[in-house]
Amino acid sequence: MASLYERLGGLEPIASVVDSFVARCASDGRINRKFERTDVPRLKKMLVDQVCEATGGPCTYTGRGMRPTHDGMAVTAGEFDALVEDLVLTLGEFDVPRAEQQELLGLLAPMRGDIVEVESPETGTPLPRTYETAHAVH
Repeated sequence: MASLYERLGGLEPIASVVDSFVARCASDGRINRKFERTDVPRLKKMLVDQVCEATGGPCTYTGRGMRPTHDGMAVTAGEFDALVEDLVLTLGEFDVPRAEQQELLGLLAPMRGDIVEVESPETGTPLPRTYETAHAVH
């Protein structure tokens, strides 16, 4: 059976989905405040590498782990759910079949515990001033 990476079409389609997903997140008032100080080109590269590697592709994710990346961001359960909703909408926009969507979400779901710090349905919360973003990739 083909890997999820192959069934998603490889690197180019994954990069296209990530571009659209990041744009959708940027315009989503429920979560965009968490990305205020994000290095967007770096975020896109890290997401492409992460999805590529997690789905069986040839990439290697070299970013920080999910817990150190999100530690201190005060991400709420509601914001995490909104982000997942944005991902599902983006996958639908690219006509990713339901089985592949579910498989991808299944790979990402275990990260919830390393990302969510506030068990609240609240969304649109500010990024704490004390949060330190990752350094730019050169």
